Amino acid sequence: MSDQETFISHLIELRSRLVRAVAVVLAIFVALFIWPGSGPIYDALALPLMRALPEGASMIAIGVVTPFMVPVKVTALVAFMIALPYVLYQAWAFVAPGLYAHEKRLALPLVIGSTALFLLGVAFCYFFVFGRVFAFIHGFAPKSITPAPDIEAYFSFVITMFIAFGVTFEIPIVVIVLVRMGVVSVEKLRDARPYVIVGAFVIAAVVTPPDVLSQLLLAIPMCLLYEAGLVLGRFVKAAESNQPDLTTKGEI
Repeated sequence: MSDQETFISHLIELRSRLVRAVAVVLAIFVALFIWPGSGPIYDALALPLMRALPEGASMIAIGVVTPFMVPVKVTALVAFMIALPYVLYQAWAFVAPGLYAHEKRLALPLVIGSTALFLLGVAFCYFFVFGRVFAFIHGFAPKSITPAPDIEAYFSFVITMFIAFGVTFEIPIVVIVLVRMGVVSVEKLRDARPYVIVGAFVIAAVVTPPDVLSQLLLAIPMCLLYEAGLVLGRFVKAAESNQPDLTTKGEI
């Protein structure tokens, strides 16, 4: 098979994987849109903010179609999170044929671990961070001001925070993969700890609101998860040293 034919076959395979992933996300989106509906889903997402607002305060929608579009976007976000294990599997299945046999054995742990950690980061943000950050921010508001957040601005804020915490909780997976693939050793990662700590606080300052509490709630878990990755990385390295040297590739 020529290089051009190989490239075209890869494009066809990529398209097939993307179509399957999108189809599953759309199916879940339609099911959620029918029941429980986009309105109740948005109400659940807005609950941490509503609890922090003064009694009688409410959110507003500035745009004409915003009351419809924002709940629909939230429903699509929830559908994607539910379908995330299948989406990650399709991504792995696309690259797996080019990997060695011992690398393929990481497929199931990576898919399960990545999904669980990302959703754990989102849950940590929703159930723990939002309530404290919103209460902290609105605690500084003057009594003469009645907060009325815009629902579209709130949705953008939620997306940013969910991505930040979801990706942050993937740090142990990243460390394990780097060590397993031999890209970097645990010792070098341990030596880079001071730079990682500084980087964690810089990243937290960029992606979170300009308050100390939210920055700490992102930077501290980032550092702790990096340490967890270093601990797990030692076991991964030891396990790899006991495996045979597999140099053949195969189909999944």
